[in-house]
Amino acid sequence: MAGPRPGTDAAGYFVREGSPDRVGAEFAPVVAAAVEAVQAAFGPDRLHSAYLYGSIPRGAAEAGRSDLDLLLALRQPPGPADRAAVDALSAALDEQFTQITGVGALLLPVERLLSEAERYDLGWFLACLCIPLLGPDLAKQLPRYRPEDTALARETNGEIADWLPRWRERAAAGADPVALTRGAARKLVRTGLTLVMGRWGGWTSDLAHSAEVFAAYYPEQAPRMRRAAAAARVGSADPAVPALLLDELGPWLAAEYARVHGVKGESRNQSRS
Repeated sequence: MAGPRPGTDAAGYFVREGSPDRVGAEFAPVVAAAVEAVQAAFGPDRLHSAYLYGSIPRGAAEAGRSDLDLLLALRQPPGPADRAAVDALSAALDEQFTQITGVGALLLPVERLLSEAERYDLGWFLACLCIPLLGPDLAKQLPRYRPEDTALARETNGEIADWLPRWRERAAAGADPVALTRGAARKLVRTGLTLVMGRWGGWTSDLAHSAEVFAAYYPEQAPRMRRAAAAARVGSADPAVPALLLDELGPWLAAEYARVHGVKGESRNQSRS
């Protein structure tokens, strides 16, 4: 009898991705320093809890190439002082540790993270893709999630059509093509996975694996998705890559996603009409 799909338990629910045990030895001092910096910058009256996500808690980080990714859940909506504090601690950590190439820190209020509107987007992200670092774990107040729930697919990546004109505007304005293609490709590959994850029944954050899972269901789009996965790793200065992402794979993916799962927020919008 086949076991559970990657990223799920025997009952088919998502299991939390990553753990403290998977943090590599070279990144352990970075994480420890981040905990101290967050505690120093945000007292208990402002900070509810803090989380780590991305390649470091998955054990997939590469020294000198990976970012440190944090989510800080605040008791109140973030203000200018909070953003200044997180910018300062991010810059300090980035300067102190050569193991990382930057720090990304999401500042979000608890109320939003637990809201019905974010139940299948930020709520799922926190509960399934983040590991707790500080404070009470908000995941205990969120439901368990399954890959086949189309509401999850719709709310996580059902806005892909909105991203295409933004990326085109950035390209036309002369944005760095390597950074642009890397960011766009990562979003498209992850969208390709969530398009099919209900049929597959599992989850992976590995972009190459995501492309292969997608390819099993859409073989005609497999070459484009594999090229996107390659660009998602390091970006590309090849002018053919933006055309592939923004004029070929992107529009097809947006149309197919809307057909299969709908558009993000459309069920909420319909309920208000």
